[in-house]
Amino acid sequence: MPHSISLINTIAAGLGLALVLGFLAAKLRLPALVGYLVAGVIIGPFTPGFVADAGIASQLAEIGVMLLMFGVGLHFSLADLLSVRKIALPGAVVQMAVATLMGMGLALWWGWGVGAALVFGVSLSVASTVVLLRALESLGILDSFTGRIAVGWLVVEDLAMVLVLVLLPPLAGFFGSQGADEDLDSIWRALGFTLMQVGGFVALMLIVGRRVFPWLLWQVTRTGSRELFTLCVVAAAVSIAFAAAAIFGVSFALGAFFAGMVLRESEFSHRAAEESLPLRDAFAVLFFVSVGMLFNPIVLVERPLQVLAVVAIIILGKSAAAAALVVAMRYPLNTALTVSASLAQIGEFSFILVGLGASLGLLPPEGTSLVLAGALISIALNPVLFKAIHPLQEWLRKNSDFARRLEARDDPLAELPVTTHEKYLSRQVVLVGYGRVGRRIAEALEERHLPYVVAEQNRDIVERLRAQGIPAVFGDAADPAVLIQAHIARAGMLVIATPDTLDVRQMIGIARTLNPSIQTVIRTHSEEEAGLLEKEIAGKVFLGEEELALSMTRYVLEHSKVAGVARAPA
Repeated sequence: MPHSISLINTIAAGLGLALVLGFLAAKLRLPALVGYLVAGVIIGPFTPGFVADAGIASQLAEIGVMLLMFGVGLHFSLADLLSVRKIALPGAVVQMAVATLMGMGLALWWGWGVGAALVFGVSLSVASTVVLLRALESLGILDSFTGRIAVGWLVVEDLAMVLVLVLLPPLAGFFGSQGADEDLDSIWRALGFTLMQVGGFVALMLIVGRRVFPWLLWQVTRTGSRELFTLCVVAAAVSIAFAAAAIFGVSFALGAFFAGMVLRESEFSHRAAEESLPLRDAFAVLFFVSVGMLFNPIVLVERPLQVLAVVAIIILGKSAAAAALVVAMRYPLNTALTVSASLAQIGEFSFILVGLGASLGLLPPEGTSLVLAGALISIALNPVLFKAIHPLQEWLRKNSDFARRLEARDDPLAELPVTTHEKYLSRQVVLVGYGRVGRRIAEALEERHLPYVVAEQNRDIVERLRAQGIPAVFGDAADPAVLIQAHIARAGMLVIATPDTLDVRQMIGIARTLNPSIQTVIRTHSEEEAGLLEKEIAGKVFLGEEELALSMTRYVLEHSKVAGVARAPA
């Protein structure tokens, strides 16, 4: 029996205390992750009693990040990433720049140097992917278009942070760090080399990985061993992430994300996601525990106003900047609020950056404490912000003329063209969402010459559909104006094919207010949610994805005649 069992101590203490405090938090109607964070503070080095091994906890948390990002990649295709590039890429870059400037201004006001201010500002600009994913999964909107925007936004932020971490050491000399390389050529070489590494990794995964890894998973599946299948999935996630970091200089999180994306090409991707779920959840808990271990509560006593200012930038400043950007790009209010809540926290990359800044002599010790305090508080409050989205959206629509004008602005995609044929305006199917499921339903309706109108939040999809001659309306279908533009008052059926179930009841309520006899077909991923929806709104509810698409299509086609949907001439 070895004398040193710090790994076992850390896992046992972390998971055990997280269970107890997470349970108490749930009983108090607080997010369970608040309990996980407090568990980390209790077993951390800044509180009396047992102290867990922070180094081991940090490595366990990295495994959790890998597995979680791998799971996201299994549900997130390259097409999904490219579909949100027009908003995620400029949005992430501008939002990071705005947040960095706010953080720098605050640090310069405190009397810090330019280098310290820059590191501090950038550390406040990037959100935690782990926190975001947990929030989106708990709300059931990870696969929705809004969820894809949020994930794509953070992927861009992660890529930007990879460049920052590589460029900071050669840049440190310009900001007064002792012993740093001030040669401008070295900076350009570092930038070029990093871009080549990232590009090489992405190309290798998309060209080679998309063929090799699905084939490997198929070979393991043929053995019939569930243990080998699970081992293959976990080994692929961790090994590819490690190789990405060791060979290409890419972060563990991004490496695991792309590993999941290439394995998604396999027909067993859903099983892979399901098999790795228990491990992902367990290690995600350890991530939050490790964050709590880094936090020194004394900073709340010694620097309360500074902590408050940092939290304000993270929760209010970043959120306001993100919401303004999304609205400026003419996306719905719900999308703006969801993206802004997604970014109202900081996490793993912030910790790495402040650690590097401190080692280079750029960031003062109080800077690290303030960033960690901001991370802990913002992570604890993030679930509350997500819960406030719907009531805030309703309040803004009812009480703010400006919000109503934003949603009713002159947008050619927000209403059907005047040339729309009459067959699409009466007894048609109103199809909310044109993702993987909605597209299958639309194809089946097209084959049988049944008229339908699409309501979709992705502007690119709406433009493409209209170019193909398919009537489509851009906007959030929870907004009455969108359903009215889709002529819901005279429709035969409303089909909600988006996985976002937050506004389903509102969509159904609007539809039945305008058209009491309309039939409703609803998509959901939760059996509990399905039961509640069937009881409350008496609509037809479907679960799953592939099975969901086939079943919903069959049901729509069988009941179109009953609903009075008119058949268009061939």
